[in-house]
Amino acid sequence: MIHLLADLNRADPADFCAAVGDTFELAPWVAEAAAARRPFATVAALHEAMMGAVRAAPRERQLDFLRGHPDLAGKAARAGDLTEDSRHEQASVGLDTLSEEEFARFHRLNDAYQEKFGFPFIVCVRRHTRDSILNQFERRLQHDAATEFAAALQEIFFITRLRMAAKVAGEGPLKVNGRLSTHVLDTHAGRPAIGVAIELYEFAGDRAHRIATSVTNADGRTDAPLIGGRPLPIGRYELRFAVGDHFRSRGIEQGDPPFLDIVPLRFSIAEPEGHYHVPLLCTPWSYSTYRGS
Repeated sequence: MIHLLADLNRADPADFCAAVGDTFELAPWVAEAAAARRPFATVAALHEAMMGAVRAAPRERQLDFLRGHPDLAGKAARAGDLTEDSRHEQASVGLDTLSEEEFARFHRLNDAYQEKFGFPFIVCVRRHTRDSILNQFERRLQHDAATEFAAALQEIFFITRLRMAAKVAGEGPLKVNGRLSTHVLDTHAGRPAIGVAIELYEFAGDRAHRIATSVTNADGRTDAPLIGGRPLPIGRYELRFAVGDHFRSRGIEQGDPPFLDIVPLRFSIAEPEGHYHVPLLCTPWSYSTYRGS
């Protein structure tokens, strides 16, 4: 259910807390603190007030709050003992469908992290691919306690910002979504390439799985972003362009088989809320790309 910020500003404290209290995992005291600071001019200000309540809390309360979060792909997830938000978030990157080997790896990492820091590994999974989550796990295990405590709170910021954006509408919306787009320019003809089939793949280890398909329109672009309306998961990707078919349709002699048939562009995403524009400029014998905007 979407709540209007103006209505939340006028609501009694109990209704306010009922509307947004579960944004912060099993910590209704965060919403209670924010309720006393109303009204908020923007949705971003509301979220910042709730994060401010976490940052201002005594260290032991912060620690209890972090400990209230579930392990990633842990036993609670397999048993179904997660909050609804956590369950959907972990499922969004396939953490609910791990193989036994993958589950064992997460279990080892969870245990090592808990032993070192005393609270679960927390990451905003909707901003990552599965590979990126595992890389984060390995990297953050090398942190000292103070650095990792700050990193965990920053991930709470990202998690709750996404939850808040899904719950509250109004002035000053939260910036949570990125966009991946492309276009194809036929530099042999000097015009946009129309009707080029495009596939987008995401890498998991050495394997790639297709996550989107499209065809270029009269402007050489896709009608919609290849990824949009959500964060761009940090990770490795590949775009595949069927340029051989395009040049065949123009009657261009390319050889048999053609010198260029499927053109792959492999790239990485590091900014989940950014705009990545990855175009292809091609002839029957050459191609180039760049990061555009």
